[in-house]
Amino acid sequence: MNTSALSPQAGPVLNISSYLFAPLGDLKPLRDRLRRDCRRLDLRGTILLSTEGINLFVAGEAENIEALLEILRQVPGLEKLEAKESFTSYQPFHRMLVKIKKEIIAFGIDGIEPARRTAPKLPPAQLKQWLDEGKPLMLYDVRNDYEVKVGTFTGAVPAGIDTFREFPAAVGRLPEKSKQTPVVMFCTGGIRCEKAGPFMEEAGFQEVYQLEGGILKYFELVGGDHYTGDCFVFDQRVAVDPKLQESAVAQCFACQTPLTTEEQNSPLYVPGQSCPHCFRSTQETMAATIAARQAKLEKITTPLPGSIPYTNTRRLFISSDQKGKTLYEVLAEKVPAASQEFWQRMISERLMVEIIQHDDERLVEYRAVDPHVPLAPGQLFQQHYPGTTEPDVSADIRILYEDTAIVVVNKPAPLPMHPCGRFNKNSLISFLSEVYHPQKLRIAHRLDANTTGVAVLTRTAAVARQVQPQFEQGRVEKRYLALVHGHPAEDQFSCEEPIGTSRVRGGGRRVEEGGQSSRTDFVVRQRNEDGTALLEVSPKTGRTNQIRIHLWHLGLPIVGDPMYQRDGVMQERQTLDIDEPPMCLHAWEVTFRHPQTTEMVTHQAPAPQWADGQV
Repeated sequence: MNTSALSPQAGPVLNISSYLFAPLGDLKPLRDRLRRDCRRLDLRGTILLSTEGINLFVAGEAENIEALLEILRQVPGLEKLEAKESFTSYQPFHRMLVKIKKEIIAFGIDGIEPARRTAPKLPPAQLKQWLDEGKPLMLYDVRNDYEVKVGTFTGAVPAGIDTFREFPAAVGRLPEKSKQTPVVMFCTGGIRCEKAGPFMEEAGFQEVYQLEGGILKYFELVGGDHYTGDCFVFDQRVAVDPKLQESAVAQCFACQTPLTTEEQNSPLYVPGQSCPHCFRSTQETMAATIAARQAKLEKITTPLPGSIPYTNTRRLFISSDQKGKTLYEVLAEKVPAASQEFWQRMISERLMVEIIQHDDERLVEYRAVDPHVPLAPGQLFQQHYPGTTEPDVSADIRILYEDTAIVVVNKPAPLPMHPCGRFNKNSLISFLSEVYHPQKLRIAHRLDANTTGVAVLTRTAAVARQVQPQFEQGRVEKRYLALVHGHPAEDQFSCEEPIGTSRVRGGGRRVEEGGQSSRTDFVVRQRNEDGTALLEVSPKTGRTNQIRIHLWHLGLPIVGDPMYQRDGVMQERQTLDIDEPPMCLHAWEVTFRHPQTTEMVTHQAPAPQWADGQV
């Protein structure tokens, strides 16, 4: 590092950004050591560690930064770590974080390994020469839209994304003819291009380059030729100009949008509170936010993620009650529909392996499986299913309400709440996790895949700890609508039959002596000429399939139920196909105590078509 490059006008704080894709192990001891070293050196910023490499943004005194880099270069695999430098007159970071992550740059696509293969790197001077000469090419900005707003290369094509996880879908929207055009990708420092390049090559692009060192390296070596505006950076500086000096761009505290000088002069800009982009009334803000979420949801689910072939990875954990059993015996219990011959093929082709875990809890080693050896509690196996495609589901999710604590949606059907069985990417929580990323939503209660209606999710673990117990302990008032075969003898009635915990055919359950105490109240809304009746249903307990089982037991099975059918028949079926008639059970209304206001709140989903006009 050449610290003599410090100019008289530059401040005393050296900022570095660096990354390197390299296989790393023993991450937990490395993380702990780096935390101690950074505290000792009085450094601030973020270091991300992963089995795929390192990514860091750190600031401090020049000699201490140099010491950190020397420490990092002694780690096996990081010997060639280089850093980009800039200076500020203040410390741009509030604290020092050293974290272990699955990826050092979140992408979510399996099989992309930049440490083994990435797109050719184009030196900044070479790109400038090409642009000077007018060489035919496509400049592709792989950054997020809010970064592009601050500045980009003249004539560049923006990916049009909010997060890097949306990049694969953005590539799919590029014109087919662009695959024959030389593509030069660029981002802030180059790390996103390391993954974007191989993905574009796999997508059929014939000639793909990544700008070496990204925009910051271009500024350092070439200047601002062919670039308009500034470059967004992820620290308190917000953006730097082509001289790598802090620019006048600010960032809204409330919505994180970068703000130009003109926007900062707007009367709607209140530092620390709002800006022209987010200054709306509460009602307008929620409506606009939900509209944006719906648009993003439509983009994410078109096409359905599970309809695109992928390698599905599942894990099998050996519990204490499975001690001494063989792997074949456990698999036969877990997946009775699969034959031993199927598992033999999985094992012989190494599509099932055992995971060896180290102290850092990262998956760093695999070994072949012997299915005949008695198992021990704590063993962990991983299964790979290449070419997986999932059944189609309804993605017509409607966001009814959201605030900083909860999200309420109207769930369509068929759609599982969470990954299970044949469904992984095609589930409610999988879709919403993409919409609300990086926030991790948590399901407060469950609805069957075939049941429509109100579903409540929480936005933090702390909120989940307040909301989920309300559902588990029966402190939530729930009202459903159900269309059933038959006319009940009374207008109001209840069922208090206990429900068994053991699964029977196809995973179903039955009324069973000695089972869990259960109660469901019913009110007849309408008796129809076709022999069906519309009921208002209030479950007082929350057993699996409770409403369906109680009505089936009473001889009033729900219309369209694929499992609990007429004349006491139970079929080995769970989730309906997308083109089948619906199961007529709808979670109509839910009332619970809001975790922030502590007031009782009620959310209702519009009645479905089969009940329309009857409620």
